[in-house]
Amino acid sequence: MVDLLDRWRAAARGAGARPDQDITRAGEQLIVRWREPHRHYHTLAHLTAVLDVVDQHADLATRADPVRLAAWFHDAVYDPRAAGDANERDSAALAGSALTGLGVPAPTVAEVRRLVLLTAGHTVAPGDRDGALLCDADLAVLAAPPAQYERYAAAIRREYAHVPEPAFRAGRAAVLTGLLALPALFRSPPLASGWEEPARDNVRRELADLTGEQENAG
Repeated sequence: MVDLLDRWRAAARGAGARPDQDITRAGEQLIVRWREPHRHYHTLAHLTAVLDVVDQHADLATRADPVRLAAWFHDAVYDPRAAGDANERDSAALAGSALTGLGVPAPTVAEVRRLVLLTAGHTVAPGDRDGALLCDADLAVLAAPPAQYERYAAAIRREYAHVPEPAFRAGRAAVLTGLLALPALFRSPPLASGWEEPARDNVRRELADLTGEQENAG
């Protein structure tokens, strides 16, 4: 975890945090959250993947360090039993308290909170370069090769193991339908050009499988 902690410390300091040991402690506490046993997709691997996209395309951001911090916090609170956008709201609140405690300037804290909340619906306003980069990084798995996408979908199912199959299929189908209804899954032009169509193909295929199972179950 040394590399991840180094990345956390660099982002926190770049965003204006005080250079003291509290930064490391806060990063360690976040890593504990991302390692919770009920997570199967929303794990350190997902966090690392999001950070990798942000780092590789940092030139697309207005300020990359707040986007990196939002990546750290965007699923820091993750309870599959929570309703609506409760996880995102609680994650944003955690970001606010943690970053304020580290001395990050209030406008930057507010920006990180705003970015975290965007991941609830992935609806990004035109011209919001930082929001676009974070949401694109969060949804990057949708454009993965089909076998990797299927592993992602299976991991999501494991996170919702407490939900009966018919209810899960209906809920997951609603999520996928909502994604397909977005004007674009990806907003940053360099990413959208290569990711949009593979992602929509993956989502449509999973949705067809879910609705097919629903029809067979009836």
